[in-house]
Amino acid sequence: MPRARAAWFSFTRSLATAWAADNIQVNVILPGWINTDLTRSAREQIDGLHDSVLARTPAGRWGRPDDIAGAAVFLSSPASDFVTGAVLAVDGGFSARG
Repeated sequence: MPRARAAWFSFTRSLATAWAADNIQVNVILPGWINTDLTRSAREQIDGLHDSVLARTPAGRWGRPDDIAGAAVFLSSPASDFVTGAVLAVDGGFSARG
């Protein structure tokens, strides 16, 4: 696991533990490869990036901004009031492949 990702896990869980008694939930969304202007530019500049991402993503597609928005709506709604310390990968299964 990359150190930056491990740091987010640890930071999120630490804050979630510290603030849970105050009814403050702390969670993090880890986006995968999302189809944006920035990633479109990267696909144009880096040979094979598009196919490499698709090959490793079980969902078989790049993410859409709405995919991230759905996770954010859930985590900001009452439906997630008992969710804290969660690290939610929104990546079409990319991280599940290791």
